[in-house]
Amino acid sequence: MKHYNIQNYIRYKKDLEQSIKRVLKKYPPETELDDYHVFTKEDLTIMFMPLVETIGRKFATSQQASGVMSINDIIQEGNLNLIKAINRIDYETLEDSEDKEKTLKSFLSKRIKGGIRRAIDTNRGGMRIPEHAMNEMRKNFGKDKKAVAAFFNSIFLSIDAGVRDEDDLLYQIEDKSQPYNQEFLNMYLQSLLKQHLSDKEYHVLNMSYGLDCDKLSANQIADKLNIKGKGAYVRVSQLKKQAVEKLIENVDHSQVLDFL
Repeated sequence: MKHYNIQNYIRYKKDLEQSIKRVLKKYPPETELDDYHVFTKEDLTIMFMPLVETIGRKFATSQQASGVMSINDIIQEGNLNLIKAINRIDYETLEDSEDKEKTLKSFLSKRIKGGIRRAIDTNRGGMRIPEHAMNEMRKNFGKDKKAVAAFFNSIFLSIDAGVRDEDDLLYQIEDKSQPYNQEFLNMYLQSLLKQHLSDKEYHVLNMSYGLDCDKLSANQIADKLNIKGKGAYVRVSQLKKQAVEKLIENVDHSQVLDFL
């Protein structure tokens, strides 16, 4: 994530959102979104560009993992392979599928991932690692949940922490780390929350942290979500903890590594 030019990235996200809206306006209101054969190849490419970014974020961007490729390079390579994959869609097979969206996303994802991996292998250098060893490395790379837990616990569960002891030596050490752009961090957090949480869990964390609104207390959140009863605030705390545990379980540590 540190490789992004933040202003350009935010502009890209907004432009892509507007482009998707323009694509959908070109077609009659009665058009079903899973009638993919009615869309042009260019429009399908725009509609599935968010999928490329979701996949691209799952690849680590450390020098050892991806050679000279930054996250920008990975997403660009993913978009190139998205175009190639769309040109190879078998619409007859797609029409026979019970879940067209799932089938198409699976088809595109496989080819996007494969293209990115080939580009990473090419840019890593001259040393060739056996494919079985590469697969084992990829399988094990996302198992370290300590970094993920540290990231989400520090952001969300620290809200409930008590007043810290100012005599604690830890808090006497000056923090010289460069802060992240808050707007960018909040936008990234929202994308992770929407991807992995239920609607109620999303709103609990969103309002607790104030991602796109004012921070609210547990009682205020309970009122907003229509959670009734004397223990409503307790239920909010339970939902918050449940949501954080779900994020830790489902988010790959390479997606938060650059924020630690």
